[in-house]
Amino acid sequence: MIRTIIIPEQRTVNITFSIPESYIGNEMEIIAFSKTEGLEDQSPEKKVTFTALSIDTKGFKFNRDEANQR
Repeated sequence: MIRTIIIPEQRTVNITFSIPESYIGNEMEIIAFSKTEGLEDQSPEKKVTFTALSIDTKGFKFNRDEANQR
């Protein structure tokens, strides 16, 4: 993987980098985006509730020994 961070000072930028030997002859994809791109559009955190199932546990007594029996 090659990762290079630049700060352009004009609209046109020429970039040159060295390719590792193992990349020669392989298809490569080059992507350019701002480091903060997409961070502003994060949706608010959703609250998840489980209301589809309700169990009445009144009168239930947990027996640890019984639960740990094999």
